[in-house]
Amino acid sequence: MSQTLPASKNTLMDINEIQSIIPHRYPMLLIDRILELDPLKKIVAIKNVTVNEQVFQGHFPGAPVFPGVCIIEAMAQAGAVLLFREVPDRENKLLYFTGIEEARFRKPVLPGDQLRLEVTVIRYKMGYAKLRAEAYVDGQLVTEAVISSALADKYKK
Repeated sequence: MSQTLPASKNTLMDINEIQSIIPHRYPMLLIDRILELDPLKKIVAIKNVTVNEQVFQGHFPGAPVFPGVCIIEAMAQAGAVLLFREVPDRENKLLYFTGIEEARFRKPVLPGDQLRLEVTVIRYKMGYAKLRAEAYVDGQLVTEAVISSALADKYKK
């Protein structure tokens, strides 16, 4: 049975809506769902970490740990949804990840964990953004960082 969500500033997006906004695809699409979205202010996304992730073949066999760089990328992708959905001609643009500061990895993320990614805008001006990103598992902070990005024309050969 389908439910209609109440109208509010917060919206829910499924994987199809996420893919309509950002260009990432398997195996690099690292967010599964958007729980909250306040345009150009804050987004809350979910990444379900499963043992079927390709990265677990080599990180680490017999003791799988989701790489910190993948968590950072998932946070950046959530930020990209937050920012990129407001770009009117996004089919001709890319939002490039340009920097990371203050990254901290507090606990390992394991297969079966669900990452709750909370990203807030610190600054957004003329296609440049600085974002505060945090990742939680079961309410515990596992990763945090300040991420920078810049909007640019899509590179074509």
